Amino acid sequence: MKGSKVHEHETDVPASELWAIYGTLLPAKLLPELLPHVLAKVELISGDGGVGTILKLIFPPGIPGLQSYKEKFIKVDNENYIKEAEVIEGDILKLGFLYYMVRFEIISKGPNSSVIRSTIEYEVDDAHQELEAMVSMAALAATAEKFSEHAKENKAPHATS
Repeated sequence: MKGSKVHEHETDVPASELWAIYGTLLPAKLLPELLPHVLAKVELISGDGGVGTILKLIFPPGIPGLQSYKEKFIKVDNENYIKEAEVIEGDILKLGFLYYMVRFEIISKGPNSSVIRSTIEYEVDDAHQELEAMVSMAALAATAEKFSEHAKENKAPHATS
């Protein structure tokens, strides 16, 4: 069974300033600082933030069945502000997901506003349909909010193409 879930966060931050966060490795540093209850640590396994980069995401204690997983960047589009990361190893797959991919799109709505669209695409086998209920947008919604606040507070440098 395949499925997807989407969350959109509208913000008064220019798309280029949000991409200066989302389009880099900065989330690996910011997430444990800004949302420690969501992500305890992110380790760079290999890569420089481009396609092929592999990260290990380590979760705080207390999330049943979820300690860590590795994801690989399969798309980093610096012109259209799209990043996709696919889970390649770890607890999400051990739980029974056949496929789990997160996509971030930063959509410009004008010179000083944009939308952060976060999408999770997944596939579970028929024997694990209950896993669909585990696919939550709450962490990605909180991330969008925190990254928007961070961009406003820190006026992130503009991304270069």
